[in-house]
Amino acid sequence: MHPGAWWLWALGLAVAASRTTNPLLLALVVAVAGYVVAARRTDAPWARSYLAFVKLGVLVIGIRVLFSTLLGSPIPGSHTLFTLPEVPLPDWARGIRIGGRVTAEQLVFALYDGAKLAALLICVGAANALANPARLLKCLPGALYEVGVAVVVAMTFAPNMVADVARLRTARRLRGRPTGGIRAIAQIGLPVLEGALERSVAVAASMDARGYGRSAHVPPAVRRTTTVFTLGGLLGVCAGSYGLLAAEGAVYGLPLLLAGLFAAVVGLRLGGRRSLRTRYRPDLFGVRSWLVAGSGAAVAALMIWAGSLNPEALHPSVVPLVAPVLPLWPALAIAVGLLPAFVAPVPPSAATAPDPAASTSASASVPEESP
Repeated sequence: MHPGAWWLWALGLAVAASRTTNPLLLALVVAVAGYVVAARRTDAPWARSYLAFVKLGVLVIGIRVLFSTLLGSPIPGSHTLFTLPEVPLPDWARGIRIGGRVTAEQLVFALYDGAKLAALLICVGAANALANPARLLKCLPGALYEVGVAVVVAMTFAPNMVADVARLRTARRLRGRPTGGIRAIAQIGLPVLEGALERSVAVAASMDARGYGRSAHVPPAVRRTTTVFTLGGLLGVCAGSYGLLAAEGAVYGLPLLLAGLFAAVVGLRLGGRRSLRTRYRPDLFGVRSWLVAGSGAAVAALMIWAGSLNPEALHPSVVPLVAPVLPLWPALAIAVGLLPAFVAPVPPSAATAPDPAASTSASASVPEESP
């Protein structure tokens, strides 16, 4: 499976999550991402970081609700839950409130808002758990190779750190030492930091041994043209993406996004002349990769279309406070994201696992040797 297909699929789910504040639809997005990760992730260290992103999402929801409780909210409400002691502020801080009345409407709004951000983080965690960062680096254009190395190193830092923490906690548990508390965290943090520094030195040494940083001679005119096309294309992609995500920018969003993509591709092709590297066994974007990427794009497109037809179902009302309902067509659109769990290849660790029944029958058929 091409690693870029997993990222396109996850970004499609993230776009779908950004188009709604319905907690039922957001929970469905998280469930789809979690099911695909459970069905198709490997045993690599980066594949074990999905649970960390889920915990980070839960933490984001808690912080959002806590800030809304302590600092207030512009959402008006009539259902008062409790009242906190309000801190008097000077006149220059007018508009800011610390404490005071806490309503059900503002807490529900904060919960919806935090759930959307948590769903976005979990979608990114799903892509991080499914796509091999090294293979993703190999697929980048030559013009982005240096930037890609920095991004991949940053992406692999968190999964490796999670694996180190789990390994050290298991070792402390086997030795009968506590794994919780301030003291245990301090004793675990030093080995984790030491392991991260050792990996950084090893990566730097391997990059230096492979001649990292060499570049070919390119005329100045080509360099300037490359810069103009690349920067202009990326700005167009950002503006077009914002237009697609914003409700009022749907008219200019798609043309600007397509123009930015074209300019960025031209700039990256020109910038690739500076790279002297070659690819060994390049990953091909096959039929399965197209199906995986297409499922994410279909989820994003169908959610955008559903939002234009029935925005009330995707954004349940907070004032007045109503219970969210699960709309049928957006739910079916999100269910399209389950396609990778059936068309993507089974990970090698699960595909090549020996059958216990077969091994038992084979061992029973072999006669024992006499001493």
